[in-house]
Amino acid sequence: MQIRTKLTSADNDSSDGGPEQIAVWRQQGDSFLWIDIEGELSNDMREELIALGCHSLAIKDIQQARRPPKTRIFQDQTFVLFRGIISMDEFLTLDPQQIGLFCGDRLLVTVHQGESLSINRVWTEGGEHGEYDVPGLLVRQIMYYACGRYLDRILEFEAHLGDLEDQLLTGRAEKVMTELMSYRTELRKLRRIFTYHMRLMEEIISHRPAHLATDTPERMLLWQTLMERCERLLSLTSMFYELCGDLVEGYISISSHQLNNTMKILTIITAIFVPLSFLAGVYGMNFDNMPELHMEYGYFFALAIMGSTALTLFYIFKRKKWL
Repeated sequence: MQIRTKLTSADNDSSDGGPEQIAVWRQQGDSFLWIDIEGELSNDMREELIALGCHSLAIKDIQQARRPPKTRIFQDQTFVLFRGIISMDEFLTLDPQQIGLFCGDRLLVTVHQGESLSINRVWTEGGEHGEYDVPGLLVRQIMYYACGRYLDRILEFEAHLGDLEDQLLTGRAEKVMTELMSYRTELRKLRRIFTYHMRLMEEIISHRPAHLATDTPERMLLWQTLMERCERLLSLTSMFYELCGDLVEGYISISSHQLNNTMKILTIITAIFVPLSFLAGVYGMNFDNMPELHMEYGYFFALAIMGSTALTLFYIFKRKKWL
């Protein structure tokens, strides 16, 4: 477990340190403290968080893997559980990161497994206008950067999806179909995550927790901008999920149509040759009481009947536009 802290005074002077700054923050009544914890929570750190006002139920949510994003509003703090992103490759395979954020009036605690690029960026750059003393805006900025990383990958996939659509007609259909089915699986997972994020944002916009800097129209506009980004992510993943399905179903329909045409031609050919085979079978029987066998021009007469039968059937099929 790694712990780092950032102590910001009333004059907006920030200093980085470790757990020792917690005692300094307690002595100062107007400073702001950001505690960033990477790794599993130890028992001592868990007790320290409870002493700082973090609710035990929220701490339990952090320690459980694969918890859905949510927000819990407590008297002294607001807890936000967010699904961040460690990495996402070109196949949309997501390595997610669960981030817990405890936001109070003068305190922000972030807990996560592994390095968080979004937290590191806000740690370096600050919140809106480089400020470190508004914990609610820092929470919003972390979520905004994380959604931005999701959005970058999703937009890159849009161009790749167009290439796959073109490749369906170039003889690589089997490989493309396999990729599309794989993408549908990953997009289904992403859509579930973004659905949770939309519910999280709707709850924040609706309840307007005071600890999340929702007290002015300007700050609410920032949260609404984040909600619009979450909504865009959800709509894009839903659209791409449906497009992948449409491409698969479209290719199957085209393949079925081509197969039907092939079977229709084979059926017509069979229908033409069945009566010819019948005639050939009848006149191929060598019985004594078959007068046609002794006709001088019987062979040519049989060929004429067979030819006229084939041409008649061909004309009928052509007129019905079966050919």
